[in-house]
Amino acid sequence: MARSEFLVRIEIELPGEMPAAEAEELRGRERKRGTELRDAGHLIRIWRVPGRRSNIGIWAAASVSELHELLASLPLFPWMSVEVQPLAAHPLEEADRRLSQ
Repeated sequence: MARSEFLVRIEIELPGEMPAAEAEELRGRERKRGTELRDAGHLIRIWRVPGRRSNIGIWAAASVSELHELLASLPLFPWMSVEVQPLAAHPLEEADRRLSQ
């Protein structure tokens, strides 16, 4: 099945009363899960937004429902605000792909 690409913006806001040790443990689990998703080809690229607990990434999934499942598998998901934009291929990208084949 073909996969679609999505621009995903994630803002994380942990509760101020969360103990530091718990927050650090969650961040460690988040890094591990993020690495698994990257290795599986779902998280294509990711950038940190300077000065914020936020990132922007390019994700790949077979459907919006699959993308939701992938995002929900992140340990920090309960504390995330997520914005998703589906992406469509641009004609210039399509031409580059044809040339490289």
